[in-house]
Amino acid sequence: MKDCYRPNFLARFGEALCKEGRLGALLAIITACGLSSCASSRPANEIRVSVADQKIALIADGKPVKVYKCSTSKFGVGDRNGSYTTPVGKLRVVQKIGAGQPIGRVFHGRQPSREIVQPNSPGRDPIVTRILWLAGTEASNAQAYRRCIYIHGTPEERTIGQPASYGCVRMKSRDVVDLFNQVPLGIPVNIVPGRLNSQERQVAAVQEKTQQMQPPAPMLPPMAPAISPKAPASAASVVARNGKPRLGPEVPSKARTKRVARN
Repeated sequence: MKDCYRPNFLARFGEALCKEGRLGALLAIITACGLSSCASSRPANEIRVSVADQKIALIADGKPVKVYKCSTSKFGVGDRNGSYTTPVGKLRVVQKIGAGQPIGRVFHGRQPSREIVQPNSPGRDPIVTRILWLAGTEASNAQAYRRCIYIHGTPEERTIGQPASYGCVRMKSRDVVDLFNQVPLGIPVNIVPGRLNSQERQVAAVQEKTQQMQPPAPMLPPMAPAISPKAPASAASVVARNGKPRLGPEVPSKARTKRVARN
């Protein structure tokens, strides 16, 4: 079992098996699953983001255990206010937001709304599913927390793998849930402008081959309405009828007021 902690060994073994045909492909899947099972028993202690590769590597004890595709800023790297760039350097996860929320849940001001958005919904680009709020630990990224730089889910999954964000690090919803569940609060995040190292690229290669052999993930449930049809209207939004405003829940009737007074 010692070698199950060596992703580079597993990657080379999986690639060799793939050359042997269908049997090799099946064994490659088993190999990748073994890698994931080993990873799940080891707590992650670093998140590494490669701007050049548009990938996130989850690191445990200095070795990569999983790699995800991501999307950094289309405006490049930096930390100047108003620049919409992705900061580089050493940061830290200071808040984890959205635990238990369904995939596709829309967040406004880091608060969950009633809306759920399907992946690649036309004209929609909100923050969804999970939020990992980052704070810089160096002078070069000291504005990251104030700029609200997150690792978060996006419905624009077709752009994952290329720079497309406005400063944050975007992920597919299912991937950000997986990452969220594996990392503790305070975990270091290292965003580098360069590429992943050789071990990280090997782990990514095995994962990509495995994913190509798996059936597509099921579609999300239909989008929930932003406001429930039975939700009561507020007094400020009540429509006048016959020249008199209709009474909402915030404007009690006289009879209701008397009953409350008597009670």
